[in-house]
Amino acid sequence: MRRTDKPLRSPLVPEAVEAEIARHDWESIPCGCGRSAGHLQDVLWDAAEGHPAAFHALAGHVFTPARLQLPAPAACGVLMAVWAAGPPRETTREALLWTLLALLGTEDDGGSHEAGLYGQCAAFIRTALPALRREAATAPGSVTGAYAKGVVDILDLCA
Repeated sequence: MRRTDKPLRSPLVPEAVEAEIARHDWESIPCGCGRSAGHLQDVLWDAAEGHPAAFHALAGHVFTPARLQLPAPAACGVLMAVWAAGPPRETTREALLWTLLALLGTEDDGGSHEAGLYGQCAAFIRTALPALRREAATAPGSVTGAYAKGVVDILDLCA
């Protein structure tokens, strides 16, 4: 764990992503692993720097195959800030889109009068729908194109 009293800084992480990570009180959010979500800051920072494995490391903490965990909306906000900043490498885009698809592939926990974790995540992801449609259209037959198409198809079903 690299967490220190000093805030993290990296030329690879845009200020908007840094601000999104900093705006959440991670220590007060219970993580899917049973600890506080404070340890997710480092994972999300690594994801923001473009490390594909960091996106996959969110499994079990932010989501399981069936359910979203309490840090999901905050983590999703960070992921969408990373997307808006434009992931520089295809492997980073692929890992990010895989994560978005994993989040949207879980069970909807919302009711008729509240969004629940799923609805909150879907709302964050929906903000990037035009860019996700472009990604799906410009990369057909690729893994990133397939993941983007899956995200778009799920969001279209929810509309």
